[in-house]
Amino acid sequence: MASSGDGRNKNATDELDDRGRNTAVRILLVEDDESIAEPMIAGLRREGFAVDWVATGQDALDAERADFVLLDLGLPDLDGAEVARRLRARTTVPIIVVTARGEELDRVLLLEMGADDYVVKPFGLRELVARIRAVQRRVTAAGDDRSDPASTVVIGPLEVDTRTRRVHLGGDELDLTPKEFDLLALLAGDPGAVFSRERIMEAVWDEHWWGSTKTLDVHIAGLRKKLGRPDWITNIRGVGFRLDPTP
Repeated sequence: MASSGDGRNKNATDELDDRGRNTAVRILLVEDDESIAEPMIAGLRREGFAVDWVATGQDALDAERADFVLLDLGLPDLDGAEVARRLRARTTVPIIVVTARGEELDRVLLLEMGADDYVVKPFGLRELVARIRAVQRRVTAAGDDRSDPASTVVIGPLEVDTRTRRVHLGGDELDLTPKEFDLLALLAGDPGAVFSRERIMEAVWDEHWWGSTKTLDVHIAGLRKKLGRPDWITNIRGVGFRLDPTP
């Protein structure tokens, strides 16, 4: 059965260091189908993860903070997309959506709202673990970037701080999704330079990205809208994009 209201699965397997501290990556699995959840939990534990399981969207929102969230869309109380949106509004915890909805539009919208990746049912454990590891690598790399004291890029009225992951335009802070921030930070790192679509997908999503690159166009459109100057991000047809804010 799913965990109780404290958000913890009482049978979760923890790895402890020599001081008794938990060292395993803790995954919150949000899945209402027990026949799907149980083999996922068993497989993830064999891979060294600690797993907490809840079966509803509300329990996911009430659960203790995890290191990772695996989120099914078809929940009995709240739509999984709404749960992802609420989680992303208050935390940067990585979210991988588990969905039976295979349409590209669904996937693009999920990534736009802040999910870090997705897997489409049916899927194998090896694929799921590979995606978890890939997102972990990106999060770790982002953390390394934030430790750099020379972390603020200033281009005219635009300020991008990779340490705090905050963006200001003309003194006003912009509300960006994690992927929008990563995309803007990449382009701002070398203003005026053209970044190929392949390079952007590898840097912002994953070098082993398997999905459509249409999500890149969605995020570019979102960035242009929030910047208020669509011409700042130029599409170089057949190549990629560049950031060139007007002085």
